[in-house]
Amino acid sequence: MQAELVLDARNGTGESPVWHAAEQALYWVDIPARTLNRWHAGEGHAQWKADEMIACIAPRADAPGEWIAGMESGLFSLKPQADGTLACAPLASVDHAAPAMRFNDGRCDRQGRFWAGTMLLDMAAGARVGRLYSYASGSAKADQRLDDFIVPNGLAFSPDGRTMYLSDSHPTVQAVWAFDYDTATGTPGNRRLFVDMKPLPGRPDGAAMDTDGCYWICGNDAGLVHRFTPDGRLDRSLEVPVKKPAMCAFGGAGLDTLFVTSIRPGGIDLSDQPLAGGVFALRPGAQGVPEPAFGS
Repeated sequence: MQAELVLDARNGTGESPVWHAAEQALYWVDIPARTLNRWHAGEGHAQWKADEMIACIAPRADAPGEWIAGMESGLFSLKPQADGTLACAPLASVDHAAPAMRFNDGRCDRQGRFWAGTMLLDMAAGARVGRLYSYASGSAKADQRLDDFIVPNGLAFSPDGRTMYLSDSHPTVQAVWAFDYDTATGTPGNRRLFVDMKPLPGRPDGAAMDTDGCYWICGNDAGLVHRFTPDGRLDRSLEVPVKKPAMCAFGGAGLDTLFVTSIRPGGIDLSDQPLAGGVFALRPGAQGVPEPAFGS
């Protein structure tokens, strides 16, 4: 199965792709460039710039046209402006465990609560200062729910919302865990190892779910997107023409296209991956689960 180039975006770190069904458009962020991006098949590419790095996003049901985002200093509401900037309104600040941290991977649960993890900017330090937070519409603050992570990533929820998945991308960890998830209270419990990715190609990065309850996760450094069955068995691995796929999301009119964002690190040899940082599309023969909006 060959990946199709959607956009030669040249993102430093293309992350958090989200399919916006009402617009039939794909949104994502480029973390170091501090941009929110939009691609539409008939309208092309647009982007808006913020004052802080944007790491993860979800559309807001409680404020149409706006996005909730995990950034550097906290959670914000983003509203694209005609001049190519983003109006950023603070929603909740967080007390980071250490200086020089930011949010990383995040998304909404099936009930519309926003979940996002934090990490140290210096990933190579391997510091276990990452935390996982949840935030509900109308709340005064983000609640710390889990800690002791280096790079929390791979957040996803099963189609029925009763299982939460979370990974740690750091080379010393490379694990994906599953949790029982109380949909009424938004509480994860019974943490257990879902996949040990150390023996597999690629570090676990961003993820998506399909209607069969299978978990799709990017194999960063390996140029692959893996599909795991609900019992943690590797079902298949699909190739993309770059080494660092970052996150995947189902989209398209039938939610049967798997979009993949990627990373273009500074100083890399591009001779064998000139499309690094691009956005790609795969037709995997599976259908995705619609992503809930925040406050829905």
